[in-house]
Amino acid sequence: MTPDTRYLFLSAQHSEALNHLLYGINEKKGFMVITGGIGTGKTTICRKLLATVDQSVDSALIFNPALSEMELLATINHEFGIKSGPGRKTKKRHIDALNRFLLKNFSAGRNAVLLIDEAQNLSRGVLEQIRMLSNLETEREKLLQIVLIGQPELENLLTSPSLRQLNERITVRYHLTPFSYDQGKNYILHRLAVAGGDNGVPLFSAPAFRKIHSYSRGIPRRINAICDRALLIAYSRDSDAIGRNIIREAASDIGSGYLTDRTRLRSKRNRLIFFSLLVVIIIAMFAVPTTREMFVDLLSNANFSK
Repeated sequence: MTPDTRYLFLSAQHSEALNHLLYGINEKKGFMVITGGIGTGKTTICRKLLATVDQSVDSALIFNPALSEMELLATINHEFGIKSGPGRKTKKRHIDALNRFLLKNFSAGRNAVLLIDEAQNLSRGVLEQIRMLSNLETEREKLLQIVLIGQPELENLLTSPSLRQLNERITVRYHLTPFSYDQGKNYILHRLAVAGGDNGVPLFSAPAFRKIHSYSRGIPRRINAICDRALLIAYSRDSDAIGRNIIREAASDIGSGYLTDRTRLRSKRNRLIFFSLLVVIIIAMFAVPTTREMFVDLLSNANFSK
């Protein structure tokens, strides 16, 4: 469940997202944004990026965005190894120290990148402070490349009127979506192979793969959780094969957010069908005479003279 880059499965979209970031950093584009739902692999890509960038790139990673503006500046300088020196710590002192570091980096032919994970939790004040950091530049290049990584709410936050100036400076954007069925299946096989599994033995059956995709909705973190529990169940039963029943049991064991969402959707669909049928019956009752009325009409019009 941790963002272990050894297990990173670079699907087409994850490779594209990583290439977007590498392009933005190498070309010194300034602001970049990567968004995606919970568990779609954003943090893992972030870790992979840090392991992939050239040695001439200094990096700072912030994964706790619940910071004030002053705390943000202090954390950035700490991550870059910048010492503020003695005296009272102010915004100006932090920014001046950062600017000196970046200029020295630039003179040495180096680059600097700041990555902020869970950026949807940043306050507007902190985001505005981050925008101000993008003003640290030469006539031709940005001295600091800034990558904001967060859930889809981040895009909504950036489009607010108060952050329009920041939003207009973003030159690289990418949104991660859940896996398709085939991507999810290949993802599972990849992780099994990295863990030392024998690809010659079909551990998961075809119906099991379909169930995993159905319960996980293609979200990698959910796939991990379901498969991990399924492997534990199979191990406890000394079984060398995992079918759809074990997957169903695994999803049930995990609980909320897996089977419950499907149950809620099924229940909602059943209620919709029930009420639709009820409406049809009510309309039919008002549109067509009742059986009693039809019987009365038949008697009154009957000819008994014969």
